Order: sequence, then structure tokens, then C-alpha cells
Amino acid sequence: MSAARDDFICLGVVTGAAGIKGEVKLKSFTQEPLGIGDYGPLFDKTGDKSFKIKSLRETKKAIIAKFAGINDRNGAEALVHQELYVSRTALPEAEDDEYYYSDLIGLEARTPEGDVIGLVEAVHNFGAGDLLEIKLARTQQTEMIAFTNETVPKVDIAAKHVVIVWPDEIVADVERE
Repeated sequence: MSAARDDFICLGVVTGAAGIKGEVKLKSFTQEPLGIGDYGPLFDKTGDKSFKIKSLRETKKAIIAKFAGINDRNGAEALVHQELYVSRTALPEAEDDEYYYSDLIGLEARTPEGDVIGLVEAVHNFGAGDLLEIKLARTQQTEMIAFTNETVPKVDIAAKHVVIVWPDEIVADVERE
């Protein structure tokens, strides 16, 4: 098995089988959910397996895809939890004030005064907006913070850090720990 490729960006994940003809349900991480089909073949994390989308449609509950070579429910069920990647070179450059989640993970989190808080561990979106998960340097615990201009006023990819302005209630909790 090959190692994970550093130049890959995850665009989605298979969440289930759809029907009996090999279609799958997808959770798409692209800005427009059907945009997952705009970048050519998708790959597993290693790049060893490719998935060519033959058809793609949106329902009220899911994105439904048909992959070449997957022709029955058993084949579709075998793909559940399969993450789908493309090479970063297949994606457009991010606009100003836009970031790929993968660019944020691992950035140092600092206070406005420059003190190190911790590292960006992950980026989540549960439906109400993006959240940064910060692993605190002092306690190794994590805290979530809304990824807004107010709470994250500066993202400097080149300098590898973000500036975090904690809400008062989180500052009090962090200081107690």
C-alpha cells in the first residue's frame, strides 16, 4: 500500500449505497455540492484507486453518484466511508480570504499579541458555519472557535499562523485549566 499523498485534497466521502444498481450517496465538501464532479477522476488517499463519476445528481437528502465499474449494491456498499481526493493542482487557486481546509490544519494559533495558543487541529462544519478546532499548547485539550473575521481576524498561510480572539467565556475556561 502506498503512503498518503501530501498534494491531495479531500473533496468528499461515500456515506452509503443508493438503490441496487451501484449508485452511492456522497457527502461533498465542495462549495457547490455537485462541484465534486468538476475535477476529473477522484482517488483514494494513496492515489492507487481511481473513481470515475459516470453520473451525478442531487436529491433532497444526498448527492447520488454512479462510478464506472460499480454495478450493484454490494460494490456500492464496499465503498462506504471511502474518502475521495484530487490532486491540489486540479483545484483553482483560493481567492483572497478563502482557504482550503487543508491549508489551515497545522497552523500555529496565536493571540493578537503574538503569544502561542496552540495549533489548528481540524476544521469542521456541522451546518452552521466553519469552526476551527485548536489544540491548546498548555493542556493538549482542544477548543472550538467559530471561523469568522471577528474571532479569526488574521490568517497568514505564508507565516504559518492564525490570530485568534477568544470569546470571554472561553478565555475564562482556558485560564482556569
